[in-house]
Amino acid sequence: MSVLTNKRILLGVTGSIAAYKAADLASKLTQAGAHVDVILTDSAQKFVTPLTFQSVTGCRAYTDADLWGDEAHVLHIGLGHNADLLVIAPCTANTLAKLARGQADSLLTVTALASNCPLLLAPAMDGGMYDHAATQENLDTLNKRGAYIIEPAEGHLASGLTGKGRLAETTELIGHIRLLLGRDGWLAKRKVIVTAGGTQEPLDPVRVLTNHSSGKQGYAIAQAALDAGAQVTLITAPTALIHPVGARVMQVQTARQMLDAVLQESAGSDALIMAAAVADFRPKTSAKDKIKKEGGAPQIELEATDDILKAVSSRNDGKTRPKAVVGFAAESRDLLENASNKLKSKGLDMIAANDISASDAGFAVETNRITLLFADGREETLALMSKTEVAEIMIERIGKLLG
Repeated sequence: MSVLTNKRILLGVTGSIAAYKAADLASKLTQAGAHVDVILTDSAQKFVTPLTFQSVTGCRAYTDADLWGDEAHVLHIGLGHNADLLVIAPCTANTLAKLARGQADSLLTVTALASNCPLLLAPAMDGGMYDHAATQENLDTLNKRGAYIIEPAEGHLASGLTGKGRLAETTELIGHIRLLLGRDGWLAKRKVIVTAGGTQEPLDPVRVLTNHSSGKQGYAIAQAALDAGAQVTLITAPTALIHPVGARVMQVQTARQMLDAVLQESAGSDALIMAAAVADFRPKTSAKDKIKKEGGAPQIELEATDDILKAVSSRNDGKTRPKAVVGFAAESRDLLENASNKLKSKGLDMIAANDISASDAGFAVETNRITLLFADGREETLALMSKTEVAEIMIERIGKLLG
């Protein structure tokens, strides 16, 4: 999570039962390399203690008592001006009202007034409170001032009611934080298309021809592009992964559907990264009904699927072909030879070659070991690293291709 490394995040925690989730958020942000300062309101301390946050962040957690202490000169100015982002999660209806009216009666609210960084609010409250006209008016006021609001989820609430008011989960909160921190990155305003996952070609209404791709590398690339500020469209085959916050997601199943989506979305884009494992063959016909084993093993005739990369690269009018077209070569033998041939035959600007026969790289694992080949003949071999690290390096290299 390089976009979080060394970032100073000020986390405000207010009086909601969801305050326990804020401890998990603070912990995850710290693990990702951020410096997290925490301010708890008096009401928040009814649910969690400063010691909880000090334990997971390694930093002191502040309370209203510190506002009147003698350990720091004008504490709220120092906290507000040093932060890259102010996050209030959970943010109660009461705190929303104070922020909207500029009321500064606590260390958190006075720091919010003094800060000059982006403000991210994650409301949490019980049944009917979020939809109340007063709360909506306060949210509208804050939104017009530039605050970013993470909509609460619907579900079971502390009172036993069911409705809108649950604090967003930690993964979603971190996704929004990353999006805000990276919005002015070096790929800002660039349009990047990423494909991910393994396509599925139906044999009958129940069975499909597919592969072992988990989609992890493609999703990591989409996240790395978002971290760099790009406008990302993720075209994904079925996976069990959570979609990156901020990406426009198009879900497809077959190679034909992916072809149509890629041709539509990549026209005029800045970069296309084909990380998906697209089927090379599909059944010539798909059975209308489930194939029964009583009839014996079926004879399945296959036909070739369309070559998506070749179709994109062949666009040579200078307007519809992306400025950088990048592919993957997942090979079990003759890795560099096969990757080099694919780079040339499909007219790519860069290709990532990875050996899928290795137990610690390729499909379904958390790590990858790849070699990048470029159209100008350059080669760059990367050591074994996480797929997140691979994605960050690839996005950096693609940025250089785009100039």
